[in-house]
Amino acid sequence: MIPGLAAAVGEVARLEPIGGGDINDAYRATLADGRTLFVKTHADPPPGMFAAEADGLAWLAAGPLRVPRAIAAGERFLALEWLDLGGRRPDDADLGRRLAELHRLGAPAFGHTRDNYLATIPQPAIAADDGAAFWIDHRVAPVCELARRAGRMPDVRGRLETLRARPDRFGPPEPPARLHGDLWWGNVGTVAGAPVVFDPAVYGGHREVDLAMLALFGTVSERLAAAYDEVWPLAAGWRARTSLWQLYPLAVHAALFGGTYGGQVARILDELA
Repeated sequence: MIPGLAAAVGEVARLEPIGGGDINDAYRATLADGRTLFVKTHADPPPGMFAAEADGLAWLAAGPLRVPRAIAAGERFLALEWLDLGGRRPDDADLGRRLAELHRLGAPAFGHTRDNYLATIPQPAIAADDGAAFWIDHRVAPVCELARRAGRMPDVRGRLETLRARPDRFGPPEPPARLHGDLWWGNVGTVAGAPVVFDPAVYGGHREVDLAMLALFGTVSERLAAAYDEVWPLAAGWRARTSLWQLYPLAVHAALFGGTYGGQVARILDELA
């Protein structure tokens, strides 16, 4: 049994393991009162990880994209409403419009008001007004340093300083958007045909970040982009900036898993120099 779960949600009649991600274990919990919950758990999570995720879901819930409702968060678990996810990805146009509407809700600053995590990598609370400096100083550089110290990435500090001095690489200045923060296709599903997103790592940031995440292990179709543009037109050259915004998730993958991700970060920085 998951410590603290029954005290938070009620008597658990059955706990069935289901497919989860690379970080947490996942279960379908059937309660004695008949309710069904989705429960994710980690044997040794960083402090406040699940409470921060619940907070992120609530921040996204104000927008047009459905997110699962958090029922209870403990130090080692997060219990969410059970959603019967469809077996296919949502309609691209519907997702594009709703994502643009979410982004337009905005954020007070670049960053967030509380510490949270991308996977188990800390995203410390920060409020910045310079989007390019925020991206380098508080997203990419700290994780590249984690990966470098673990022997999973070459030293890219000089290349990051070069990029930081090139604000033109970041496109026209924009206000901070309300980001999901980890919007790869594995965190997108459907409920009754409508898009739903989950597993967020929220913060205020450049809206192209979420699109770049969708493109990292998949594609952003012209149909999705056109529907997004109907709500909030993207700045010229946004596709060419995709690799810039992929630096952070690639650095996170390098820090967590090693492999070729560190080399990818170095190559992108060389291309952007």
